[in-house]
Amino acid sequence: MSKRGLRLVALTIVVMIAATLWILPGSGVQAQAKKYRVGLVYDVGGRGDLSFNDMAYAGLARAQKQFGARIETRDLEPTAGGENREELLRLLAGEKFDLIFGIGFLFTDSVTRVSKDFRNVKFGIIDGFIPDQPNVASLLFKEHEGSFLVGAAAGLKTKTNRVGFVGGMKIPLIERFEAGFIAGATHVNPRVQVFSEYAGTTGEAFRDPVKGKELALAEYDRGADIIYHASGGTGIGVFEAAVVKKRMAIGVDADQSLTVKPDQRRQILTSMMKRVDVAVFQTISGMINGKYKAGVETFGLKENGVGYAVNEFNRSRIRDIVPRLEALKRDIIAGKIKVPEDKKQLAEFVKKVKR
Repeated sequence: MSKRGLRLVALTIVVMIAATLWILPGSGVQAQAKKYRVGLVYDVGGRGDLSFNDMAYAGLARAQKQFGARIETRDLEPTAGGENREELLRLLAGEKFDLIFGIGFLFTDSVTRVSKDFRNVKFGIIDGFIPDQPNVASLLFKEHEGSFLVGAAAGLKTKTNRVGFVGGMKIPLIERFEAGFIAGATHVNPRVQVFSEYAGTTGEAFRDPVKGKELALAEYDRGADIIYHASGGTGIGVFEAAVVKKRMAIGVDADQSLTVKPDQRRQILTSMMKRVDVAVFQTISGMINGKYKAGVETFGLKENGVGYAVNEFNRSRIRDIVPRLEALKRDIIAGKIKVPEDKKQLAEFVKKVKR
């Protein structure tokens, strides 16, 4: 081949390499520029409940902060009774959101139907069990394990040997909180008596502070000096009652001493942390990184999905019992303590403790 031919070949190769180098970064930028759309529909009570829904929003906000321009988020609130939750899910799915969350077990039927109609959309449901849908991640928690630890805190700190529980809607999910709490209190203090009340049998039981205050005042009047609530926005009334009676309360889902009013903060012993924020964030992160997993994922003590709160406001109150709580935590993770999840298991557990 002539020198001129060689130069032409060489020039052609250089041009091809340059073109390749130009195309590849362009393709990479295009791939990275894909914006994922994430939607979230709150449970009854909505954002601002200082508890369950706010933890879901915290996970969404964390994802928005971390992934920035790579995601677009939208959060919607259902009507007071939650009747339009399926309508809101369909709205987001119809607008081609990539991942949609239903926050709360009450979304189970709606997510089941909508996910079947929108197979290309990914869904996440908190506290709902939908194991066989290929585009649904069921995000569950071992609430009874975290409740056991705050129950132990109440059993160790009570001066009257009487403590209380205020639940929202009377359903198996909330009864897990109750069972764990009673088991923990009884395990460390067999003499303790636990009063239990529920705000109602519908979703409205999670947004009734007046009822929460009424139930808590009644339990304090019966001698309880610490009350644990698992009732969403209804728990605001429990904290109000604690201020009135100058007694202690235990929060739920979020670290509630960080979100309530200053006068209520002084009355909070600790909170049972249910890391809904972690579940929401990890699911979003998984989708963006191509690792979204349908099926059931459970968050317990071992996975840091539940626990108890320690912060600048309550550290001095519980410093003396933290070693005991940590020992109980290790025993639960190791399987040495099997925390009851329902009334039947609780009865057997308490029977063994009081032998």
